[in-house]
Amino acid sequence: MTGPVQDYPQASPRPPVGQGISRVAVVMPAHNEDQHIGRALASLRAAADALQREHSGVQVTVTVVLDSCTDRSAEITAAYVLSDARFAAVDVRLRSTGASRAAGAKAALAPADPEASRIWLANTDADSAVPENWLLRQVELADAGADAILGSVEPDPVGMDPVLLRRWLERHPFLEDHPHIYGANFGVRASCYLAAGGFPRLHVHEDRALVERLRRPAFNVVATDTIRVLTSGRTHARAPQGFAAYLRALGRELPAAAGLRPPA
Repeated sequence: MTGPVQDYPQASPRPPVGQGISRVAVVMPAHNEDQHIGRALASLRAAADALQREHSGVQVTVTVVLDSCTDRSAEITAAYVLSDARFAAVDVRLRSTGASRAAGAKAALAPADPEASRIWLANTDADSAVPENWLLRQVELADAGADAILGSVEPDPVGMDPVLLRRWLERHPFLEDHPHIYGANFGVRASCYLAAGGFPRLHVHEDRALVERLRRPAFNVVATDTIRVLTSGRTHARAPQGFAAYLRALGRELPAAAGLRPPA
């Protein structure tokens, strides 16, 4: 299936004049990420704290979608759910990043919510760490008129071949108005998300498909490097055409003389 999994009615895409974001709903899918999810959750808590220090009236929720996890991801997440009322977990058996993101959004949003234009959906991945200003900056941009925000990512240099990292950085310079779309760093106004049909049930590139839908009715899509997310630099691919698979393919393009041994 490639259609949306949510069944919300259409919502007014923009809030009344003078009214900004009132709630931020973070969605993070996870499939066997016990090596990274602790760092991801800690960074989200820090980002939520930073936002609420500046905007105490803005509510924050974090929904972790545990998709077919067989490792300690659920146990690590449970510690946050028990200690912080802003965190919640949803267990699914979808084995699909797109379907997991859609399930998380559906769990975070109430059907027919009249305030959908004032709710911001922030999306990241369980192998990533967001900066402290991640939510604060998104709310600032949303209140300034952004309907969707495309953030940038940087592969974690720890354990990553420096030649491969250098090649990636050459191809992905850190710029404002960049052309890249990363599910690990993507935000969207809930009403616009609903109007565009939500995340499709795709194993990969669900973020690109949604952004294409958002651009057709000319929603205001902003690309920025002011909220750069650190993401895993692994080349062992979980998704056939995901970020790790892209790094793996990039490694194969490098000449052996460069000092990089292509992944097996």
